[in-house]
Amino acid sequence: MLSLVIVAGLLAFASGKPCKTQTSNIELHMSLNKNLLRSLETQEGLPNPSVHLALRLSNFHNLAKESEHLNKLKNDLHNDIQSSLSNSQSVVGLLSLYTLALKSSCYDLNTITFTAGERSETLLTHLKKQMEQEKEHIAFSHRPLTNFYQYSLGVIALCVSGIRVNHHVSNTLIKAVEHEQVNDTDTCAMAGMALQCVKDAGSHVHNAAELDTALSKIKQKLLASRRNDGHIGNEFSTGFAVQALLAMGSPVAECAASMEAIRTDARNNKYHNAMAISQVLPALQQKSYLTVKSKECLNEDDTLVLEPIDPVVVLPSQTKVTVTVEVVTSSGAAALYSVEVPKGSSLLEALELLKIKNVGFTFDKESSLWGPFLSVVNGEQARQSDRRYWHLSSDGTALGEGIIDFKIDGAQKITLKNTIY
Repeated sequence: MLSLVIVAGLLAFASGKPCKTQTSNIELHMSLNKNLLRSLETQEGLPNPSVHLALRLSNFHNLAKESEHLNKLKNDLHNDIQSSLSNSQSVVGLLSLYTLALKSSCYDLNTITFTAGERSETLLTHLKKQMEQEKEHIAFSHRPLTNFYQYSLGVIALCVSGIRVNHHVSNTLIKAVEHEQVNDTDTCAMAGMALQCVKDAGSHVHNAAELDTALSKIKQKLLASRRNDGHIGNEFSTGFAVQALLAMGSPVAECAASMEAIRTDARNNKYHNAMAISQVLPALQQKSYLTVKSKECLNEDDTLVLEPIDPVVVLPSQTKVTVTVEVVTSSGAAALYSVEVPKGSSLLEALELLKIKNVGFTFDKESSLWGPFLSVVNGEQARQSDRRYWHLSSDGTALGEGIIDFKIDGAQKITLKNTIY
């Protein structure tokens, strides 16, 4: 799916001057880094391990703030994971990100323990057990307890921590790629990094050819989903895709168009969500989650300082726009609602105004690392255990942002559809 035009453009780029980090790019990286640091002061809910990981992979540091955030992870996030494990919940994704965050700070993972069933075991032991449970569930039902994105994260976390990934665990991911169960850009990227780490570790010698085939297929999918503007998938999947391509050995020149698309988005303030910044910052600095494996935490820069900024007061817009909200339940039944909102309102604010109108529309939300997401609409729940979620679209185009980040800039139709994945 990679067009000849893009190939020609990349070849022309590769034949020119070597890729150099320009001063303007360094300034952009520092600006993104500072935005991540500021997010630590304003974040709601649990501390975000993805943000910590990006801060630690950066070339620029504020070690005091990073240390403070690490302590929050070891307390607040640790306790949340402990609660989930005590309730026998599958949290392989969050456990993996916690592992990577700790590893990125060169923290001794053997000192981190959780208790389940009155037995205390190390973080990595729990992660290995969670991965075994996922593998067994795939063997039985042909899908993970969570999803292949989280499964791939688990492989990465074990691999970069120096744990030999069980042959059957990595082979399960290879088969998922082979059987087209790994399709969306984010999951392809994560699976690519996971299998590349396994290959680099030399722990998959039994069927190395299948491993290479899977890696080649993932790379082809990522390159094939590259748009003419350089984005791979969408604006919010490009960061992970670039990370994966670099990890899988693609030259920087092959990723140049995608990296420039990220820079353009960053300069246009597209990445105002901390989770989004945490995915693109490593890519712009030519790093990936696999970089954690060789992190040494020695002689690190500690010059990043946050300048005080004047608070910005945003006055409500006087312009009103009409938003039509369509709710499509799992049975296919649809209901339409309409509400006027100030131009520039977030989708969450629009839904709250609609709820206040008391016209029969209700919703509940839950927190996530990306911010709040819809969990219940009009009494119907979308649960991971049922493989369901609320798919959001505007005028037929799927939203790339969450309900708190997507802005209503004009009259439009928002569709909330209970969808199986």
